[in-house]
Amino acid sequence: MNLKEVKELIRLISEKGFTEFEIEREGFRMRIIRSTESGIAAPVAHTIIHSQPVASETPVLPAPTQSTPPSEEPEEEPLHVIKSPLVGTFYRAPSPNSEPFVNTGDRVEPETVVCIIEAMKLMNNIQAEVSGVVAKVYAENGQPVEYGQPLFGIKI
Repeated sequence: MNLKEVKELIRLISEKGFTEFEIEREGFRMRIIRSTESGIAAPVAHTIIHSQPVASETPVLPAPTQSTPPSEEPEEEPLHVIKSPLVGTFYRAPSPNSEPFVNTGDRVEPETVVCIIEAMKLMNNIQAEVSGVVAKVYAENGQPVEYGQPLFGIKI
């Protein structure tokens, strides 16, 4: 979905007086909620992308002369990666003086807002979309992010 289509959707929603609208297309989901206080439509966009390990086609076996000691570290589980659904500026907190929405180790639910991405003066709340624990924060506060860029890793 390109910027022109998003602008057209916001215009139509404003004209029709909808308070909430949601569209899903090719792995991209956008929910537009109109605030009753300000009357301004603000898009809330999400994307869900599961990362899973890819099985190697050729198995790798240890050489017969070597003994492989058992690994003391448990293998890391694959993380659910929350990726940026749009280009904009990444913010971890609702305002410069506020605490971040989430920190590493925090428990999140599907509706939990994990960050804001500002695009064209619109603040887009990004939700976790899954239940789990924040394992990694990939983006830096106040820095630009690109479409599809990893923002958070969630241990499900």
